[in-house]
Amino acid sequence: MTDRIYQTIVSKKTAGKKSFAVLIDPDKVDEGKINQLLELTDKAKVDYLLVGGSLVVSNHLDTVVKQIKKHSNTPIILFPGTPSQVSRYADGLLYLSLISGRNPELLIGQHVISAPFVKQSGLEIISTGYMVIDGGAPTTVSYISNASPIPGNKSEIAICTAMAGEMLGMKLIYMDAGSGAERPISEAMIKGVADAIDVPLVVGGGICDPEKAYRNCKAGADVIVVGNAIEKDSSLIMEISNAVHSVPVRL
Repeated sequence: MTDRIYQTIVSKKTAGKKSFAVLIDPDKVDEGKINQLLELTDKAKVDYLLVGGSLVVSNHLDTVVKQIKKHSNTPIILFPGTPSQVSRYADGLLYLSLISGRNPELLIGQHVISAPFVKQSGLEIISTGYMVIDGGAPTTVSYISNASPIPGNKSEIAICTAMAGEMLGMKLIYMDAGSGAERPISEAMIKGVADAIDVPLVVGGGICDPEKAYRNCKAGADVIVVGNAIEKDSSLIMEISNAVHSVPVRL
């Protein structure tokens, strides 16, 4: 296992550069749609491709990852909803610990089950403190995890949770309002968390236009993740990528 992807993320953060990741849910794509997406992501110079979802019921994760690998050189990072969502054909894996909830299975329990397979996969493992923020609508991850999200107006809880995750050794903090969020994470909360931690901050959920992506980056997000909005309108890939990459460099 190497840390090539993580070091790239850290290097970009150190240089004040922002990154854009497109989330691909294997349940929602077929071969034709994947090829169309990859043409757009390559043209838009998307930095990372996240692959995964809360359920992944289609059982063709390997097929999707191999197809992406065949047609794109963009790093593929798994975004697993369960321990079974691991493909050795990817480049890296966000090893998510749901630090915003109090379900021990998603803090460490499922990691114990998946550890031998993950260790043998050869993937770059990136320990990630995963924080679900209330986006105004029930999310699959909240239902599956049986954990309440952090209220969207309680920045102090998010800040302290992120700080705890960093001090516990998490390499990334990922704040997610969930797929199709009615209220994306506020810039005030993003700024508060970004100012309180040194590790890279990933933000996703409810980002459906370039302006919101730009403001999130200005507030302190290092990586912007968009999935649901792109599923509805793939032309947003270029617009959001341009917005993210146009944020002025701040050292």
